[in-house]
Amino acid sequence: MTNIIWILLRNAIDCAQINTSFNSVKSYMFVIRHRVTSPLIAFLLISLLSGCSQLLATKTPPAEPLTSEPTIAIDENDCIVTEQDWDEFPPLVAPDIWERIRSGYQLAHVDNKWIHQQRDWYAKHPSYMERVAKRGGSYIYHIVEEIEKRGMPMELALLPIVESAFDPFAYSHGRASGIWQIVPRTGKGLGLKQNWWYDGRRDILASTEASLSYLERLYTRFDNDWLLALAAYNSGPGNVSRAIRRNKQKGKPTDYWNLKLPRETQAYVPKLLALKEIVLQPDLFSLNLPRIENQSHFAVVDTESQIDLAQAADIAGISMDELYKLNPAFNRWATDPGGPHQLLIPVANEEQFREGLKQIPPEQRVTWKRYKIRPGDTLSVIAAKYHTSTQSLKAINNLRGNTIRAGKTLMVPVASKGKSHYSYSSTERLAKKQQTVGQNQSGQKITHIVQKGDSFWSIGQKYKVSPGKIAKWNNMAPADPIKLGQKLVLWTSSNQVPRTTGSQGIIRKVSYTVRKGDSLHRIADKFQIRVSDILAWNQLKVSSYLQPGQPLTLFVDVTRVN
Repeated sequence: MTNIIWILLRNAIDCAQINTSFNSVKSYMFVIRHRVTSPLIAFLLISLLSGCSQLLATKTPPAEPLTSEPTIAIDENDCIVTEQDWDEFPPLVAPDIWERIRSGYQLAHVDNKWIHQQRDWYAKHPSYMERVAKRGGSYIYHIVEEIEKRGMPMELALLPIVESAFDPFAYSHGRASGIWQIVPRTGKGLGLKQNWWYDGRRDILASTEASLSYLERLYTRFDNDWLLALAAYNSGPGNVSRAIRRNKQKGKPTDYWNLKLPRETQAYVPKLLALKEIVLQPDLFSLNLPRIENQSHFAVVDTESQIDLAQAADIAGISMDELYKLNPAFNRWATDPGGPHQLLIPVANEEQFREGLKQIPPEQRVTWKRYKIRPGDTLSVIAAKYHTSTQSLKAINNLRGNTIRAGKTLMVPVASKGKSHYSYSSTERLAKKQQTVGQNQSGQKITHIVQKGDSFWSIGQKYKVSPGKIAKWNNMAPADPIKLGQKLVLWTSSNQVPRTTGSQGIIRKVSYTVRKGDSLHRIADKFQIRVSDILAWNQLKVSSYLQPGQPLTLFVDVTRVN
């Protein structure tokens, strides 16, 4: 219970002994109405003090003073609480974030079997709730702050548990990403930037603002019904609108509980309402919610330029894991050269980071390399080699098109550490996913190089595995596009490996230098690959003329080459 509530209760008790004036009690009631955000707490305190004020107003003064101390005259203006008066009250601070969330509940209590089912599941998995709560500990204070500013139901602070279990790197079969699980198209509509360097759907600040704004719009669209707004957030407003129209045509109720919605959406709202009950009374369900302090866990620091994330972590004195988990939107080894130029840093390390950043000029926050263009080089090949993007190379070197000339130089940003150091970059997350999945798989590991015309479906047919499994094994969604030359890892039984893949299917990247007399067909025969693949991997045309010394990138099954 907060300090101010203790004071109010103490004065309510004291008023029976005529130690608190009638007008002072009225002042406290005014403060509660205008300052206490929890409707339940406000109601209870006002009810208590109302009884106290009535007692003071009707009680007959004693014939003689109870003490020898002089009485104090109370002016009627004491009932008005000024800003100065309020400043003298102890701060109204919830003891932890869970209490603050409970005090801001607005959604009506609902009791039905769907909620019971979800509630029972959470109650039977206490370790899940503890794990999720700890994972979200760094983010939830910010979310609560933003919800409170908008006057929205505090139950929405629990929505990321339903969406992603507070995993900032969660990626669904529907291509949704981040703690709020936003799909690419919705993200673009909400103004979230998505490119090779950065994905705003995973940005804690940007995605929270976008999701809450989207929920507000849905709330207005569906006649101020939060349950319908939540259903629309999950399955799309079109699905909810169509379900409402169907019910209207049949003369049926159009509230959430009577709509026919996708199975996932039918469980979505009950999950949130079950979590509401779990957080309200964790002891009732034998759950222990880890304490999360009701204060910010990170500070926002403007870097004003691109910065190598390894350098940023060193300056702040934190690990790469910690930096990435606070800044999960960054896909690579550095922040996006085009912005946003800000990083979330633990509060305890903020000052150290700010001071360290001042000592490093913007041009020294990324390592640069002067690269001399070789015959056969393309921007995409150079970008892949140095783990950057074609767009960045063009912007840095003021190139309008994709044409480059051998002998010229390019300025290329390069990572200061090896790629494995950037623990949660896109490539490292994929490698971890493939390794983790592989530990639980039986059969033979195959590395498939994507060729022209390939799709998850055609690859699945080739190896006799489902497209969904291939996508999952490679941390993708079945609807994600795949690119020429992309490496996909999959597992299949030995008797299902296509003959063209070989008995082991060990694919290796080979850097081949064109020799005098070489042709595309000769190289293809030598490595038992297709001419079309060589063209695709090196962005060449059929009419391209190979020159001695020209480098080629090949993906070769080493078990088939003599």
